[in-house]
Amino acid sequence: MKIVINKCWGGFNLSTAGEAEFLRRGGATADSWEIERTDPILVEMVEEDSSLYSGDSARLSVVEIPDGVEWYIHDYDGQEHVAEKHRTWA
Repeated sequence: MKIVINKCWGGFNLSTAGEAEFLRRGGATADSWEIERTDPILVEMVEEDSSLYSGDSARLSVVEIPDGVEWYIHDYDGQEHVAEKHRTWA
């Protein structure tokens, strides 16, 4: 499975060109916060040209993980990584 994440401080967002291209390719919304990180259109765009489609405070990248893994995106001040879900007690 391929997942788009942000690899720098700031936060996940698309550039104006990225939002327009996402809609042009058939995406349902241009609002970065509503786009599924596994959306095939988004993944394709970032693989093609991440620098063009990354927003002002983003450096988008595609991470590939094995199918069937329960995952989540961990965010620290906008910089993200994908982690496997597990049980935690405090």
